[in-house]
Amino acid sequence: MLAIKRMMKIGSGDYDVTIMQTPNYGESKGYAPVFRLTMGANNHEELINKVYRKFNVTDDIPPEYAGRFIGTGDVIMIDEGTFGISYYRLEFGGWKKINRVQVR
Repeated sequence: MLAIKRMMKIGSGDYDVTIMQTPNYGESKGYAPVFRLTMGANNHEELINKVYRKFNVTDDIPPEYAGRFIGTGDVIMIDEGTFGISYYRLEFGGWKKINRVQVR
């Protein structure tokens, strides 16, 4: 039923989200997963905004989070199971959808 709702864009769904960062801020290679969570949202844009807010407010960051604040160059991977995986990188103008090849 959830698959049908997502196809028809009805209601919210749970997404599997992975935050990926490089070892040092500003690098463009060496991305590694730093945290994984499941979060509900109506669409990717809403989901990305919720993740960004959660991991850039000190009081909201989970204690087991080992990464840094989400900043320019960081990648969010959204896994929708049979619907595929989407990657978004934070750039100066906002979030941009990218190909898997760009995450190395």
